[in-house]
Amino acid sequence: MTFLTSRRAQRVVAALAGVALSALTLTACGGGAASTGDSTESSADGYGELTLQLSWILNEEFAGEYFADTKGYFTDAGFSGVNLVPGPSTGVAELLSGSADAALTDAVSTGAAIASEGAPIKIIGTTFQRNPFTILSLEDGGNIATVDDLKGKRIGIQDSNTSLFNAFLAANDIDPSEMTIVPVQYDPAPLVNGEVDGFMAFLTNEAVTVAAQGLATTNLPFADNGLPFMAEAVVVTDESIANDREKLKALLTAEIRGWTDALNDPEEGSRLAVEEYGADLDLNPENSLAGAIAQNELVVSDETEENGLFTISDDLQQATLESLADAGITLEASQLFDLSLLQEVYEENPDLKNYAG
Repeated sequence: MTFLTSRRAQRVVAALAGVALSALTLTACGGGAASTGDSTESSADGYGELTLQLSWILNEEFAGEYFADTKGYFTDAGFSGVNLVPGPSTGVAELLSGSADAALTDAVSTGAAIASEGAPIKIIGTTFQRNPFTILSLEDGGNIATVDDLKGKRIGIQDSNTSLFNAFLAANDIDPSEMTIVPVQYDPAPLVNGEVDGFMAFLTNEAVTVAAQGLATTNLPFADNGLPFMAEAVVVTDESIANDREKLKALLTAEIRGWTDALNDPEEGSRLAVEEYGADLDLNPENSLAGAIAQNELVVSDETEENGLFTISDDLQQATLESLADAGITLEASQLFDLSLLQEVYEENPDLKNYAG
């Protein structure tokens, strides 16, 4: 079975293409991809306000961004301020319409937009070195420990995660008809209440909150089952790479400094989420702290220890491309990644590599 002739893979590409098509339609309505800001020639006067589209709500997942904001790392880098726009969102539409300067999103959404519609976007770095998605189940319920265990089960999938779940199924050669897909929101209550057998979740979020209720859980991590790509990737437009290079390097510099603090002080990162940035979300402090600690394990790797945060090794690039290919999305590394900006950041600021102190 080849990637391009697999009916299952084709179905995934079709589903993912809808995301890209809607994004490109927004761009067309706006008269083309908007510039993400002033050109590098105006950097001496500052870059203005930075708009960063987040993939999720304002919880501990973005602790590094909170540190960068509160400690002035964004302003130190030349921005007058930062607008952290909560999701859920893949960020593609916002990038292509020009309403965001950068987006934190996943490789599947990015790759699908590039492959199916030629979206002019690239990944320039990544926060998480490992895919955090999982199918969460209860030990005394669905107990989904292998991909074969999905068959015949009721799986709760959020609308914005449908494309990614379809890619996961395609990577494992499983047809969606072999299970019952149940539309859910992001609260794992349907899993706890027995309305579904499995629930698409983050290892650092819903998996933590359900276990905190004293329930024995089982996880089926995407990273260990066909989709080992990075997550919370920093994605920008090709136009911004060409015209706003110093601005994007300033963004990466602030991000690295913020996530250095988040790694070294998860308690404060959690507090910023609970008491300040996500104050109106009624976040659970204990769960938030547990999530902040757990996600730090996804941020660091042997690669980051050697070359610094946000780096993407050749092996991780290849694993990501292979994951996409399993879902019918065929790209070359140069079509998906541009890591030259990050390389320049570390060449110019080698001390940033020392995130461990």
